Formats: sequence, C-alpha cells, structure tokens
Amino acid sequence: MLTRFMTNYVARHQNKANQILHLIGVPLTFVCSAILLILQRPEMAAASFVGGYILQFIGHAIEGNDAGELILLKRAFGKPYREFAPGYEEQSKSAD
Repeated sequence: MLTRFMTNYVARHQNKANQILHLIGVPLTFVCSAILLILQRPEMAAASFVGGYILQFIGHAIEGNDAGELILLKRAFGKPYREFAPGYEEQSKSAD
C-alpha cells in the first residue's frame, strides 16, 4: 500500500515548482498549524492551514492536474478530473 501511494505521489508531482510548493505547503498545512493550535494561536493555525493548502493547489495548477482532495470530491460527484499531468502517459511509456 505504501509503495502504491509513493508511486502515485511521485507520478503526480513531476514539476519542480510543484515539488517546491509541496515541500513548503505540506508542513505548513499539517505541522505548523498543529503547533500553532497547541500554542493556542487558532487564527494563525487557520491561516497556516489554508495558506499551505493554497500553495499545494497552486503547485497542482502548475503541474496541470487536480489536487488529491479535489479528485476525491469530483469522483464522488461524478465529475471529470485529471489525476496526472497532460502528457504523463506518453512520458511513462517512452521511459520503458
């Protein structure tokens, strides 16, 4: 299960800008917001959480695919979604 998750994660985060935005956004979303809640700074925790997610969504917009949470929502409502960036299939086939 972990191998499948990591394979999918790497495939969905090929663009360097997306990788950098996730490197900043993921800890900001989860680690910093938790620490700020412990320090009883709820407004800053909320800002950290939202700001981190915004960075991740921007990264996926640059990459050309939908963020994972957006995919889950779109799938649940029967809407089309883009799991991988355009051209990913061609890249993975040419690498074989």
